Amino acid sequence: MTNLLSLTAELVDISSVSFEEANLVAYIETELRAVSGLAVDRIGDNLVARTELGRDYRLVLGGHTDTVPGDSSGSRIDGDTLWGLGAADMKGGLAVMLELARTVPKPAVDVTWVFYPREEVAIAHNGLRELFTKAPDLLVADVAILGEPTGGAIEAGCQGTMRFEVTLVGARAHTARPWMGCNAVHRLGPLLTAVAAYEHREPVLEGCRYREALQVVHVEGGVAGNVVPDQAMIRVNYRYAPDQTGIEAETHVREMLAPYLEDGDEVALVDHSPAAWPGMSHPLLQRLAAGSGLEVRGKLGWTDVAFFSEHGVPAVNLGPGEPTLAHTAGERVERASLESCYEVLHSLLINGV
Repeated sequence: MTNLLSLTAELVDISSVSFEEANLVAYIETELRAVSGLAVDRIGDNLVARTELGRDYRLVLGGHTDTVPGDSSGSRIDGDTLWGLGAADMKGGLAVMLELARTVPKPAVDVTWVFYPREEVAIAHNGLRELFTKAPDLLVADVAILGEPTGGAIEAGCQGTMRFEVTLVGARAHTARPWMGCNAVHRLGPLLTAVAAYEHREPVLEGCRYREALQVVHVEGGVAGNVVPDQAMIRVNYRYAPDQTGIEAETHVREMLAPYLEDGDEVALVDHSPAAWPGMSHPLLQRLAAGSGLEVRGKLGWTDVAFFSEHGVPAVNLGPGEPTLAHTAGERVERASLESCYEVLHSLLINGV
């Protein structure tokens, strides 16, 4: 096995901020085309490599090639720790995938390796979304594992996320005569109190606990220092568990907000990324959990596993590195985390179900 810490450092040293992934993709493409038996397709900056061994199951192993903007000085290895932009999110995961592709040429399951760009920006630009639109046949599979940093745990499925803009209206007046108007900002008070007191659910699905949340994340209002404001707006974020559909989740939020609304007020759904069912009942994922002994938990955030779930493919997150270090100035990954993740996935590819 190649030194995974050094391989990750090589990938960190190839800058790949969102929309600038071409050099990293070219490097990975060269490596994959050198692997005997892999059919490699490149669509834009999406890279897909497939085995065609006629196995009973097909597994997608995928990860995004981009990073957020940050310190571009490159990697630094200190003992068994690698520091650098993207080390945890998710060039450590990419290094594990690349090494597995090179060292397990004839796995017990057919494998589709997917390296895709633009995950760290708006979902409209997401490379995986582009692939599902332009070349969905390349992504047909029974199970998907994405290498997002999970600290070595299996994070199954993901919660959905919605953002709403709630606009309350009032009547403008001079602050010397406020009784002649209606202060829209003051009207926010009961609504903010209700959201702060929201009682969240914690459903357990296939042994995975999810924790829902409703939060106000933005407030706007006010005209001038001597004007009673006639409009105020808040943005509300709702994280919902995968036992709800998007329609059910939206209806729930609208019903919760309804008692605080009056004629002329508006509630607009401005962004939605659907949830993904955990899918741990699939034999391959059961084998992964049983064979590895890793903790299995629900993914509270949203990840690209949702794209696969939308197409009926059970998907989980499993990758080296601590998710809490992603996008931070102290981003790093440990050798032990890389090697542990490699061994778990290597065992799955060698043994199958």
